[in-house]
Amino acid sequence: MLEAIFAPRSIAVVGASPDPTKLGHRILKNILDAGYPGRIFPVHPGASHILGFPAYPSVEQVPEPVDLAVIVVPATVVPNVAEACGRAGVKGLVVISAGFKEVGPEGRALEMQLLEIVQRYGMRMIGPNCLGIIDTITRLNASFAALYPHPGQIAFMSQSGALCTAILDWSKAQGIGFSRFVSLGNKADVDEVTLLEAWGCDQANNRVILAYLEGIGNGDAFVAVARRVTKRIPVIAIKSGATQAGARAASSHTGALAGAEHACEAAFDQSGVLRARSMQELFDFAMAFAYQPLIPGNRLAIVTNAGGPGIIATDAAERIGLHLAELTPATMAALRAALPSTASVSNPIDIIGDARPDRYRVALRAALDDPYVDAVLVLFTPQAVSKPEDVARTIVEVAAGSAKPVVTSFMGAATIGEALRILNDHRIPNYAFPERAIAALGAMVAQRHWVERPPEEYVRFDVDAERVRALFTRVCSEGRVELGELEAREVIEAYGMRLPKSLLAQSPEEAAEIAARLGFPVVMKISSPDILHKSDIGGVKLGIGDSAAARDAYELIEYRARKYSREARIWGVLVQEQVRKGREVLVGVSRDPQFGPLIAFGLGGIYVEALRDVAFRLAPVSRQEAAEQVRAIRAFPLLRGVRGEPPADIAAAEEVILRVSQLVTDFPEIVEMDINPLVVYNRGEGATVLDARIILRG
Repeated sequence: MLEAIFAPRSIAVVGASPDPTKLGHRILKNILDAGYPGRIFPVHPGASHILGFPAYPSVEQVPEPVDLAVIVVPATVVPNVAEACGRAGVKGLVVISAGFKEVGPEGRALEMQLLEIVQRYGMRMIGPNCLGIIDTITRLNASFAALYPHPGQIAFMSQSGALCTAILDWSKAQGIGFSRFVSLGNKADVDEVTLLEAWGCDQANNRVILAYLEGIGNGDAFVAVARRVTKRIPVIAIKSGATQAGARAASSHTGALAGAEHACEAAFDQSGVLRARSMQELFDFAMAFAYQPLIPGNRLAIVTNAGGPGIIATDAAERIGLHLAELTPATMAALRAALPSTASVSNPIDIIGDARPDRYRVALRAALDDPYVDAVLVLFTPQAVSKPEDVARTIVEVAAGSAKPVVTSFMGAATIGEALRILNDHRIPNYAFPERAIAALGAMVAQRHWVERPPEEYVRFDVDAERVRALFTRVCSEGRVELGELEAREVIEAYGMRLPKSLLAQSPEEAAEIAARLGFPVVMKISSPDILHKSDIGGVKLGIGDSAAARDAYELIEYRARKYSREARIWGVLVQEQVRKGREVLVGVSRDPQFGPLIAFGLGGIYVEALRDVAFRLAPVSRQEAAEQVRAIRAFPLLRGVRGEPPADIAAAEEVILRVSQLVTDFPEIVEMDINPLVVYNRGEGATVLDARIILRG
């Protein structure tokens, strides 16, 4: 159905104007100037002709079928126009008009009315409140952008129309081409997921997909579609609204809810989307993918005419996990025979400052022919005897047809303009500084790893979900959202996670009796749904060794709890067997409004908030993702074992993550959950949940 938008046979511009100062005139002229080959119908209530074309009072009076209507009329009129388009059989709309949900409640209601009309007639719509669309394959410029881009194989979508115009202006100067260029606007109908799915099926025209996103409306759908698309075409996104201030700005800009940073990071990681940290990085990565073959491995050769840039590139490569290739003896022998004795024939290959194009030819050819090289970075700094244009032509000639990517960093400005044009015309990406070239190659390596990653393995355990469902129903019927510790323990037990023996005491004497039955030493802690951080108020006592100490502990814990909050509901004191020591970690859950349950794993106990050493994944979590999550924290060496310490039962920690993932997937009413600490014993000895907290949706 998107063919009606991107490859229409006929277009009506509703709101076309004979006045050159009006937006409707500009859009019609852009369609004409781009060389659109189909039929064009201006729609205006009073004009007879506009830009040489007969004009019609309404879409319904156009004498031929219309595939696409571009609407640029006041917002209050747009629903009536959309209704007329539906009756006339129009299949696609691009609504340029602003004044919808971005302006407040009245605009939101108008947008909902518009969407209802679009859906009722089975149309598809870009916008409202957008710059428009550009498709260089169809030669269609249905936008009010001042420039038409060069044709290319980069597909770009953006929630910001102003950003689109700036990028068009910049890319025109840089010679960067696009296949499609879309301003999404308010995304009432067609959104980033729709475009990802459509563009992901067109590998012939789209070698890379770029996205500037402020909010993602359907996180589950985004992840599911991106997982499929990124196996075929690289997807690079820049996500704004990561900070609190940025989130507020994004919300006020488009009405979209900006997702939490950790959830967004996890969503991109788990769906193969490459995240750019800046607009510069977005296009640095894009040029590598659009111009060069995908890197086959992570072994890099560097060819340079200056030692300093070679060292900078080497350091940058090591930081991101690219390895400098070990050149074969045959490669080094060929270099030694052709280069001056002062040149370095190891990697980086330094052909020294007076290098002319012939040395670049020898070095680049040798590097590309070496079986242990997966990509080549060519560095050039202008020297007195340099011939930048000839060096550029040499690189183009040698790299032509190579199955390995070649990228360059011609450093400078005043003397290399023509060389940069030659490189760009022949699809050799150039970066002003070596670090940017290395980062682009690193993105290619990440894409290669994702493409070769085996299918995710998801597991389901045999659990007692009905027991949990009945418990949640009872808690909600009592008007509560937070489970007490005993109730949380019941959920943990139902999902197959190990717990220490524990019983609730409601008097000092009962506490002493339970403690004796469990066996000393024991742990005692307050049981109250209103006290979240028990240790903060002195509500936890460890190492209680006899009955008298148990009675005293009960009285002290209860006194401290009531002093902390007279209104707190005190259910008693939990008496629990004191488990042996192990490594303390946490497994937590928070529910992101865009992406759903986000699972955290990190160092546990009282240090988690201070150290913030936590890794995140979205549920459901696969076996591979659980293993990666555990290994992603900085403290992982402590679990692996240091200074003669035996390794922890890492597999047991991973299993808890998987069981929690199943729990929060089964029960979307869980909005928060903390298992802290989870005590992980030595390898093969399992893990025990010491404390848990669960909050349900109100």
